[in-house]
Amino acid sequence: MKIATWNINGVKARIANLVQWLESSAPDIVCLQEIKSVDEGFPRLEIEALGYHVETHGQKGFNGVALLSKIKPDEINRGLPGDDTDEQARFIEGVFSVAGGVVRVASLYLPNGNPPEDPVKYPYKLAWMERLKVFAESRLALEEPLILAGDYNVIPEPHDCRDPKQWETDALFLPATRAAFRRLENLGLTDAVRATSDDPLLYSFWDYQAGAWQKNNGIRIDHLMLSPEANDRLLCASIEKHVRSWEKPSDHVPVTATFDFA
Repeated sequence: MKIATWNINGVKARIANLVQWLESSAPDIVCLQEIKSVDEGFPRLEIEALGYHVETHGQKGFNGVALLSKIKPDEINRGLPGDDTDEQARFIEGVFSVAGGVVRVASLYLPNGNPPEDPVKYPYKLAWMERLKVFAESRLALEEPLILAGDYNVIPEPHDCRDPKQWETDALFLPATRAAFRRLENLGLTDAVRATSDDPLLYSFWDYQAGAWQKNNGIRIDHLMLSPEANDRLLCASIEKHVRSWEKPSDHVPVTATFDFA
């Protein structure tokens, strides 16, 4: 089973690329972020025509997450628990039947947090990460395969960016951000890409500005975090870098992991 995450950066603007990628890569479950669409505006017909079920948690103009799956989900949960006042559409979880049980897959779009000195944005990022930690603890207690996939807006380590000095004061790389990410790992979650490769030049995002793509000045901020039960079944993981070279691309590329749930 191939499970992927992709910050699509506007699903309507990127629908041709999404369809092309679904046809060529043939993932079984896809976690999308930044769909920038309300639920009723999502181009589901084009995706359903390829044999996918579509579940969205949308928001007008920005944010928004979705799950696309060849398997019909048994259960869908929208919104990250822990703050009833949070109206931003950043989290959707699906439960899918597989051989011998279920797999839980969540698509998440973690807040950017910039500028760090903003009295609201960075505290919101850290609070969201703490809520995610509490959620992960509750799901890990079920001892089921769990995949928390998405745009984490976190550069975990210096080798996850081309130029660490460029990011020293950025909310994606601040010590408090990286410490919060480590707390997720310390629960027992494993980064799928780093579990299968120690290549220092693995990036999932290249800015549209300053020739970042042409210079390979990228960062790795899109992650699939796995419970022990999912990690035990992990076969391989990869970053589909070539998608960034397509016409009218997202500034992110798909990250995929393949599992044996037989």
